Amino acid sequence: MTKALLLATTAMLLTAGAAMAAEPEPQAAAQAPVATGPTTTSPLVDAAQQGVLVFEPEFFTASQPNTALDMVYRVPGFNPNDGDGGRGFEGAVGNTLINGARPASKNDAGTSALNRIPANRVERIELIRGGAPGIDMQGYSVVVNVIIKAGASSEHILQADGVLFGDGGQDVYGLRYQFTHRDGERTWGVIVVDGIGTSDSNGPGVSIRRAADGTILRQDDYVNDGYGGGQAMRINYASPLLGGKIDLTTRYGISDWQSYERFTGVDSLRLAQDNSDEKDFEFGATYTRPLTDKLKSETRFIHTAESSEYVSSYDQTFGGVDDPEEVFGSNADSSETILRSLLRWERSPNITFEGGAEVAYNKLDAVQSYSIGGENIPLPSDEIVVEETRGEIFGKSTWRARPSLSVETGLRLEASTISQSGDQDNERTFYFVKPRAQVTWTPWADNQFRVRFEREVGQLDFGDFAASASLSDDNVLGGNVNLQPEDRWIGEIAYERRFWGEGVFSIGYRHDEIRNVIDRIPLEDGLSAVGNIGDGTLDQLSLNIVVPTDKLGVTGGRFTFRNDWNHTEVTDPTTGRTRAISGLRPSQPNIAFSQDLPRWKLNYEVAYLPMLRQFTYSPDQTFGFTGSDYFQASIEYKPQPTLSIKASVNIWNDFNVYRTVYADRTAARPIAFTEERNIDPREFMTITVRKTF
Repeated sequence: MTKALLLATTAMLLTAGAAMAAEPEPQAAAQAPVATGPTTTSPLVDAAQQGVLVFEPEFFTASQPNTALDMVYRVPGFNPNDGDGGRGFEGAVGNTLINGARPASKNDAGTSALNRIPANRVERIELIRGGAPGIDMQGYSVVVNVIIKAGASSEHILQADGVLFGDGGQDVYGLRYQFTHRDGERTWGVIVVDGIGTSDSNGPGVSIRRAADGTILRQDDYVNDGYGGGQAMRINYASPLLGGKIDLTTRYGISDWQSYERFTGVDSLRLAQDNSDEKDFEFGATYTRPLTDKLKSETRFIHTAESSEYVSSYDQTFGGVDDPEEVFGSNADSSETILRSLLRWERSPNITFEGGAEVAYNKLDAVQSYSIGGENIPLPSDEIVVEETRGEIFGKSTWRARPSLSVETGLRLEASTISQSGDQDNERTFYFVKPRAQVTWTPWADNQFRVRFEREVGQLDFGDFAASASLSDDNVLGGNVNLQPEDRWIGEIAYERRFWGEGVFSIGYRHDEIRNVIDRIPLEDGLSAVGNIGDGTLDQLSLNIVVPTDKLGVTGGRFTFRNDWNHTEVTDPTTGRTRAISGLRPSQPNIAFSQDLPRWKLNYEVAYLPMLRQFTYSPDQTFGFTGSDYFQASIEYKPQPTLSIKASVNIWNDFNVYRTVYADRTAARPIAFTEERNIDPREFMTITVRKTF
């Protein structure tokens, strides 16, 4: 069965795109927008498709955007999403399109591509809610389609960034240069980046370890920091070719990250250090071609490769006596290759069919080592090669039954084989049937309902097959060769109301039935690993509110609130009791106010996160963090259309890290000790200067 599906998939890929046809035109969902209000305060609405809203450049004038990405961020009620790096191409891409298509490589994020497009090159932005003929929604309920102007142009963009920390933090600086040339359908460009990386939760504090009865066992002064950077070059090229269009992209980059945690007591010192270095390469090619005036083909080839080195060390001294040093090291090479092809038939302005196939090959070759005082400690799966071969056949349809009603359906059939070799050998084959259905109904102007039902299959993190460690938390993980993909049956309903031009009120509820939840499992010899712990559920309530304040007397202002409330349940494999799923934040509200001041060539925003919380549940300990009162204030000044200066300040009230370590693995879970790190995160300022010439 697996070989048959892979052969059928490959056959479809090789035959999907042959024949001659006319030059392609940019895909666009809304061909005849009709104004419903002034274009500076309200979007346009497609007369034939009430699910599509059109934002022309005048809508964004007051905010003085530099790039297409700046404009997309200002689309009311829309939040750009670059995907989660998931399964194959479809499972990884985001919710932004450019001329109806996504970037040639799945690692070339949609927001990155939009950030390379100057705002003056944007003809219009379409907000597509629930699907539209000729648009591949890729599983999203709402997507943005950015239409770029035709014509010839060239521009150079130079950008300098700096992140400046107070109270002894590590300042970092970066530089970016971009050149783009366009001549009709032919474009090419190069980007050279000296990038920066920082953490916003680093700073001094106090670490207190207590016994189960509350007695203080240890109290240390604590400080941590983390920073990094990297250099990268990306080249993009697009041109008409053999009656179609070819899009090419390639990138090479190197990066590094350093971090440390230091605990200083009356007669003790503990120091944990992490260092990592990575090299990555990617190549992507997309060929699109109209076969007839209604039939189009699209073929993609994507290859990525990454090499990484990681070293973590932990030293401690008590009473002048040094304990043996712990060291964990890892060297890994990974790659992914995807070939995908599809045919899209626009049977009529209201009906589109799509069918195609995808094959993918993933590989990880990893070697880990763990030692105490120079003596090697074997770990499960510390030398491993993991390979996955996957084939998928899919079909989709979009039917706009009426201007107020659209129905999108799809079915994907997948077969995959995962094999491991090294310390342990194993091979398993999986089959998944993945249906999808979404109905979008706009019964009245500015009111829309969306209902979705879908099965999703997650992409395994191949690093979980191998060993890993967090030495400062006494957390050493063995690898797990028995991992299975997590899959979900998802039901979702949403309501959206638009008002006052930019105003949006949307609320949605989602329920997931999750099989093979990926979390933490116990291993022998006191170790644990990432593994499948059974079935679970997710219930999510989402709220998104945007209120323009012009009618309230504050011109150019906009108040926003958004949050996802998540409730999860799964059975803990150690205790047998119901608990939350690790790593998912139950809530993280974001409250913001922004205002455009075109007279002063300024705009500003103040954002507030009152609380965030995230915990992981391991067989031997529970650990996580909480934070409160996170403020970010930014202001941008644009003295000329080609020059912008932006500064922002980030301030935390506090950030706390918690650990509860258990004495044994019985269901009673007796506590050995608890540890709390109260950190006062450093305030930091970010400055960005951007010049176009």
